[in-house]
Amino acid sequence: MGSHHTDATPDTPDQPPAPLPTPATEAGRDGLGAVLAHPGRTVVALDFDGTLAEIVPDPDRARAHPDAVPALAALAPKVASVAVITGRPAEVAVRHGGFADVPGLEHLVVLGHYGAERWDAATGTVTAPPPHPGVAAVRAGLPALLDRAGVRDGAWIEEKGRSIAVHTRRAADPQAAFDALRGPLAELAGRHGLIVEPGRMVLELRPPGMDKGVALLDHARATGAAAVLYAGDDLGDLPAFDAVDTLRGDGTPGLLVCSGSDEVTRLRERADLEVDGPAGVVALLSALARRLA
Repeated sequence: MGSHHTDATPDTPDQPPAPLPTPATEAGRDGLGAVLAHPGRTVVALDFDGTLAEIVPDPDRARAHPDAVPALAALAPKVASVAVITGRPAEVAVRHGGFADVPGLEHLVVLGHYGAERWDAATGTVTAPPPHPGVAAVRAGLPALLDRAGVRDGAWIEEKGRSIAVHTRRAADPQAAFDALRGPLAELAGRHGLIVEPGRMVLELRPPGMDKGVALLDHARATGAAAVLYAGDDLGDLPAFDAVDTLRGDGTPGLLVCSGSDEVTRLRERADLEVDGPAGVVALLSALARRLA
């Protein structure tokens, strides 16, 4: 499917509001139309890294785009729900996003670890089941695996509590390190009842049965959504795109937004609308908030 870029430049008080971009697909145009017609029954769901925050070599340094929180705070009171759905621990996404104690975001939900954790702005607390025992077993076996693969110096392990991720972006040849690790990590994960989720120069080992699609479907249905907008940038967002297709099949219109990059093309091919990275996502959310004012 084709897609359509939107200008990522934020509006200034001296400029007229930027118009909403037109989705390239009929299903996307129907989705946007439903959002505008039924904002009070719309769920807006967003990935974090690469969508609300730029991808950076050190994930600990990732922060939401400077205009993301103001855009979300302007939009959230006008829709049924705004949810951030991320592979990160919920508390980390809240901290890096600056989402806590923000006027307008009193009902924000952060679904962390692909929906295994839930943080509610209303209470400021995280609810979650116990961690999968395979994560600790994988953690113990990772250093030796990285040594055998010859990438110990270039690969970086990110502890995520309920999962563990191996990043290759710092390696001399990030793609070669990624390719060298993919098979051995899948084997290690499988031995301990986990799966491997590939991303942008990262391989995450995590429990099966929960992904962004499951999280989005559960949240949309619990909210009674009449329309859904989902924005993401990476392969881990494809299940959420599938969930929007499922909702469409059930009669709930949806809009699929790709936060565009040169690293991932599969999302671009599936999206109804492509914007220019996190700045483009923020511009879209801002334009939507103004249209619904």
